[in-house]
Parts: sequence; C-alpha cells; structure tokens
Amino acid sequence: MIPELTATPVQKSTPEPLTKSARLWMPKRVIFTADALNEPFGQAMYERISALDLPIEISKNNRITGLRGADERETYRNAKNTLAIVNAPPGAFKLQPIPPSADWQMNLAEGCPAHCQYCYLAGSLSGPPVVRAYANLPKMLAHTATYEGTYPPNRTWQGSTTGQDGANRPTTFEVSCYTDVLGIEHLTGSMAECIRYYGTREMAELRFVTKYDQVDSLLNLPHNGHTRARVSLNADAIARRLEGGTASVEARLQGIRKLAMSKELGGGGYPIGLVIAPIMPIPAWREHYTALLDRMAEVLDFAQGGEAVDMNVEFISHRFTPGSKDILLQWYPNTSLDMDEATRSEKRNKFGGTKYVYRPDEMREMKAFFYAEWTKRFPKAPILYWT
Repeated sequence: MIPELTATPVQKSTPEPLTKSARLWMPKRVIFTADALNEPFGQAMYERISALDLPIEISKNNRITGLRGADERETYRNAKNTLAIVNAPPGAFKLQPIPPSADWQMNLAEGCPAHCQYCYLAGSLSGPPVVRAYANLPKMLAHTATYEGTYPPNRTWQGSTTGQDGANRPTTFEVSCYTDVLGIEHLTGSMAECIRYYGTREMAELRFVTKYDQVDSLLNLPHNGHTRARVSLNADAIARRLEGGTASVEARLQGIRKLAMSKELGGGGYPIGLVIAPIMPIPAWREHYTALLDRMAEVLDFAQGGEAVDMNVEFISHRFTPGSKDILLQWYPNTSLDMDEATRSEKRNKFGGTKYVYRPDEMREMKAFFYAEWTKRFPKAPILYWT
C-alpha cells in the first residue's frame, strides 16, 4: 500500500480540479547520429530542435556515449536529460504482437521523459533510459503496410478472436509501448507523421496513449478516423505522487476532450480511448476511483447516452517483475510504491519469467467494481479488457 495515502481525504466535490499542464521537456543534451542526419526526416527533426535553441552534438560513429554516472541514480539523471536521434535498427522492422493493446507494436521512439515511479520501461529496455527517437520513421511506417490484413494468432479483440477471419477489420498498430509520444512531439513531430500516414490507410488503425496534454498540434491533422487517441488516467492521489513530470489528471481529461471534439478537414474528431492504469487497491480505493470516474463522466459528457461516440476503455492493474523492482528502487529509492511480493500472487509467462500481480480475490473485487461503475456511466463505450 502507499502509506502517505492513508491520511488523504477523498473530496466528494472538487469544483475546481487541479489543471496543470505538463512542462515541455527540454533535454539538456541532444545527440544526432550521422546516419540519422542522412534521413530527410532526421533533417526535419534537426531543424525543429535547432529552432528551440537546444545544444546539439553530432556523433560521427553513430554511438551514444557519456551517459554513465558514478551510480545508477546519476546515470538515470544523465539519460533522462538526453535525447538521441538515431535510426531504428533492422530488428525494429520486424513487428511484434502486442495483445491486448493492439495487433502489432511499431515504435517511433524508445525511452520516456516522464518520471513515473512504477515505470513500465524499467527492465524492458537495455542500458540507461535515454530517449531515442527514430529518424527513419517514414521507412518504418511504409513497412507496416506489409502487416495490414495480418493478425497475431489467438488474438482477442472486443470479444472476437481474429485470425484470417478478421480480415474485414483494420489491423491495429500501437506506437506508444516504449515512450510517451506527446512528451516528445514538440521535439520530433513523429506523432503527426504517423497520424498523417495512417490517415491514408484504409485497413490500418493507429493507436497511441499519453499522460501529456499538449494536443493542439494534432487537432487539425487529416486522421480520417484512423487514429485512436488514448489518455492514461489514475486516481488523483496516485497521479500526484507517482507520475512525475506529467500533466495533471484534469489536464489530460481536457486534452482528450479536445481531440474528441476537434473537427479535422471535412471530418469529425478523433476516436478516443481511456486507459485507467495502473490500478492499485490503495486505502479507500473505491472512493478515490469513484471520484475519478465521476469527473470523467462530467468532462466526457458527450459520451453518455444519446449520440454514439467512438470511445472505449482499458483497465490495467499494477504489476512488477523482480528485475523491474530492482531498477525502480535504484531510480526512486524513496518511492512509496507498494512492491511487496508477500502481498501479491506470482505469475509466470510462457518464457519462464515471473511477475507479481494482485491476488485473485483483490483482482475479482476491483474488476467487478470498475466494470459496474464504467457501464453505469458510459453504457455505449465498450470495455476492451481487464488485465
């Protein structure tokens, strides 16, 4: 549990919720590899970053050095202040299944500027957590056309198992598994590049998720309904303590409302999604999450009853691995995040790896709560999954 939360009163009514936009991330060090500068999109990023008057280095040997500090904490700080513009390696063109979020994972970058103390990337990426954005993104996007009409085996999507019998629906591509795409968009323009590309594809859908609220640059892009914009939300007590460097929950809600209500060229707003994650049974969790759901219903009032709105939700409970716990405790030695294995159930994947999830009775109780409360507020917005 999170000890500090035991004394936090749950506000039944918050007439003026905290609206705090995320501060734009301005790295102290920007490195371009020589190969990245050979790409037209790499040149465009160079011009974009130069206009922000940030210090730029050119690495002629295509290596990123100077990140290691005296200890892991200093290495973390060095990496989190560094943006590297590189070419994605050949292996990045072989897309991996990413259920239940989408069919395929296509990364436009790796590494995130935020400071979430439960960071999903801890243990997932090798080396210091530097942000690497890909200059050969247009080539990667073009390559995804070869995956259109293909679906991972035993893939479940909104209640239907899709194999080749799923060819009558768009293939979905997730681009935010290893970064927060809006957290770096002002530096790279990568998200806009993806949205414009998928706006031209009839049988492909782009999916992204963010904890940032800087959405204005996306509002009028020709997405043609082929990009689902999603926002990650949590109880305010959790977001304030564990999601450093991100926008407030209220600011994220206002951002996703903007995207849903925007009018692109001759069309409507973005299809949207809500990702409530990572769900934690903190003290008074029902009250904290009820407050979140109530505020969601107020801000997203257009999605209740009446006119159908293209909106759905994903519920993700907190989990961790032994490796991610070790790394997170080095990055955030004073964290209040509960990672006590004694209060969890051990779960093994098909590769023999171990992760710790909440116990079955807790999971059943939380799942029943969220499903009932969501359906009550948004009966026409489907629940994609609970995990």
